[in-house]
Amino acid sequence: TLQWETLGRQFVEYEQMAPFLIPEEQQRRLLDFLPLFLKAWEQSAGVVVFPNIQLLASEVSKLLTKEIKRNLNGKPAEEARLALEQLLQQKGEAEDGRLLLKSVYLLSQTDLRTMWNIIGSGLPAALMQCLYLFFTFPLKKTSDDGETSENDTQTQEMLVKIMLNMYREEQGVEELLAADKLQSLIIATASLWDQCSHSWKVPTGRVLRTISKAQTKNSIVYLQAVDCIKIAVQNLFKLADTLPACDVCEAASIVLCFVKDSYPISSALLTEFENNDGYQLLLKILLRCEGLQQDGHHYLDEILDMLTCLTTCGKTELKVSGNIVHPQLPHFDFERTRTSGMTVKNLQAFQVLQSIFQKSNDQHLCGRILAAIGTIWAWDTVNFFLLEWTLQPINQFTDIIHFKPHPVQVQFFRLVESIVLDLSYVPHEILKKVQYLIKENIVPFCTLTALRCLLSMTKKDLLFSDIFRDSGLLGLLLALLRKHAKILRKSAGTHLPGLEGGTEKELNAVMLKMVAALTVGSVRNTVVLKDYGMVPYIKIFLDDECYRSATLSILEQLSVINYEEYMSIIIGALCSSTQGELHLKLDLLKSLLRILESPKSHSAFRTCSGFNGLLSLLSDMEGALQDPPSGLWTGVGQNCILELVFYTLQGITAALHLDPVNSNFFQRNGLFEKMAEDLGSLGCFGTQGEWQIPLNLEKTRTFAEFLDAAFCSSEPFPTWLKNCIWILNFLDHMIKGTLHLESYFKERKPEMGEASRDDQEGPQAQEEHPVAFKRRGNKLPASAYRLWGNPEEKWEMGDCIIVHPGAVCVMVRLLPKLYKEGHSQLSQEIQCAVVDHIQSLVKSEKSRQVMCGSGLLSTIITSCQDAFRSESHPLHLPLTRVFEKLASQAIEPDVLR
Repeated sequence: TLQWETLGRQFVEYEQMAPFLIPEEQQRRLLDFLPLFLKAWEQSAGVVVFPNIQLLASEVSKLLTKEIKRNLNGKPAEEARLALEQLLQQKGEAEDGRLLLKSVYLLSQTDLRTMWNIIGSGLPAALMQCLYLFFTFPLKKTSDDGETSENDTQTQEMLVKIMLNMYREEQGVEELLAADKLQSLIIATASLWDQCSHSWKVPTGRVLRTISKAQTKNSIVYLQAVDCIKIAVQNLFKLADTLPACDVCEAASIVLCFVKDSYPISSALLTEFENNDGYQLLLKILLRCEGLQQDGHHYLDEILDMLTCLTTCGKTELKVSGNIVHPQLPHFDFERTRTSGMTVKNLQAFQVLQSIFQKSNDQHLCGRILAAIGTIWAWDTVNFFLLEWTLQPINQFTDIIHFKPHPVQVQFFRLVESIVLDLSYVPHEILKKVQYLIKENIVPFCTLTALRCLLSMTKKDLLFSDIFRDSGLLGLLLALLRKHAKILRKSAGTHLPGLEGGTEKELNAVMLKMVAALTVGSVRNTVVLKDYGMVPYIKIFLDDECYRSATLSILEQLSVINYEEYMSIIIGALCSSTQGELHLKLDLLKSLLRILESPKSHSAFRTCSGFNGLLSLLSDMEGALQDPPSGLWTGVGQNCILELVFYTLQGITAALHLDPVNSNFFQRNGLFEKMAEDLGSLGCFGTQGEWQIPLNLEKTRTFAEFLDAAFCSSEPFPTWLKNCIWILNFLDHMIKGTLHLESYFKERKPEMGEASRDDQEGPQAQEEHPVAFKRRGNKLPASAYRLWGNPEEKWEMGDCIIVHPGAVCVMVRLLPKLYKEGHSQLSQEIQCAVVDHIQSLVKSEKSRQVMCGSGLLSTIITSCQDAFRSESHPLHLPLTRVFEKLASQAIEPDVLR
């Protein structure tokens, strides 16, 4: 503060003495003061406490202007240029010019009032003259070491910063009009770009763009009066044939800035640009940019952005009336489409964008045009209609899109998709052309991308199910799928390279997805599919995993009109699948579960041998859960086998749910007994059904504790026992009638292009149970299936109602098989835990009534007769208690005796 106070007093003294000093002495005193001022500035980190700063700025700026004019006066251009370099870069004893420049540079960064004093000094015009000379007359080397004056970047940075600060103010631009160097510099950039100083190209562009943004009515009149834009366009036409494309873009972007930025004030420069073939110039320049390297994209993108803005520059609104083709989406209302008022008024500017896309195949150029169109639509949704009802860009682009690079095709169809998703409009004419593109299939990738676009639309609203049926697209897809299905059928068991992957396979997958989307919620389209005789052909696609999801979706829609046909196909496919096709079975079972949610499907399931079909899956898995695995099961993870058991039992439970006919059928035909036999042969249960010599069990655990110990603690548990516990867990939920509501497994399906899950899983893929992985914080392989749900939460030991007493019989039949050699203690402990659990199941009176009324008690007694006969057997007492509870119902006294 003291330093600034001292300087303030010194400057006041200077002000008081100045009127009495000759100019030379006045100048010398000011120059002597400036080093002190700069030193104080540096030491105070730019915090200025100087009350007379505006007057100081005015004095310093006037002196710098005077020195610049003195060095330019009467000299030829090149000599004047050199004199300026020497003035502004002087060092040592004679550094007055540089001292002045640095002082103005710092003062120009203070406040607006100080800037106005600098502008009023005449400095804007003087520095514009300097910039003109620096840009148009490059200096030659001036020393033996090869250095040039242009290399003093510090001087350049200070000059440019001062000009940017001055010219962003309208007052600064107005000060330029007294001289003729502004229009001279603009014209120079359009005519001498290849001859100018290389190091001054970018700074000159920055300065001129700043001036452009601060244009005034007077500056526009000035530029128009000297035909600045006209001459610049004419010169650019000449450069466009000789200069590299990136250089022409850089020069043209400066001229176009003045045209675009002036429009909000006056349309004069735009009119001058248009009257002198400005749009033809831009088209010529932009088409030369094909293949332009990425480092040259900046100015190309700038021109395209400005051209996009010019599409809204026009005197009058476009008056067009189009015919809205129906049907349209329910919430579409053309009268409410306008949003912002930034509507297209300049079709000439847009025609340049349209012509570039039609004539160029450059990926960057075409992509930027499509992005520009998307921007124009975003400005005001009515712009889509204004353009399509006049120039029809999207309509016309559809005819040539297959010639464009793949990324451009993807971007184009996203734009088409946005018409429906964002504008809520159905462009019928465009969709017809897209459909024709799919039919011709000239470029498979383009066909694939187009079909994905239509698929996305179809998922938006059911209306498209009718539109694409009536347009013939559904029939076209069915014919193509029939053709491919025949090829697949002929090639069964062989490898055809053309069918194994790539775009063609993806195309078939998307066609199936499209048919699936068209049939979802549309009985009429499902009937069309059936009437086309497509059902036998659709079935063929089940074998390939990448087609399966869509195929199942189609078949599930078929069930809406014919449950029996669906059940026949799914049960048939399950029964005909091989032992190794585990994932096919899983996908079929999941589809079956979705359909069994409807009670109307249960009868069809029964009549189509659904129960026997599902039980046959269990029979086919004989020995699958042996430890260690053997034979075919060596290469299959045991979790996958457990999942198949789960979904099989879940399907049976769903078919029995609230269906007395199916429940009676299942019990009357001894299918619970068959289920017990099949589960017992999986390999995790013991093979012998005899009770072993009882041991004196020192400690016993509940079933819930076993479950927790098996999967949620560090206690080592044999694999066979873990698998047994989970199967008993499934049966427990089946007993309660809730198994079909459980969701233990979460599937992660491969996308197109990934390997099949069967191929990915090896012998070691799932050695540990998913819960063990989960508790240790490890992740299963991407192809694995993760077990969900907390085991503790799955065992609720409160009162429950037995819904399927036959499942209790299955659990009891498996009791003797819960024994493994070498694990006597553990085996009998788990047997006791299961019996205790069964005892908890019959706690409630309702459960006992259900059990006694089922006629299954004799089956249970037969399964456990050894335990009943021997009072020393560890299960004798708990089993007796079970039957004491059942005896209280006194429904089957003969059986109980």
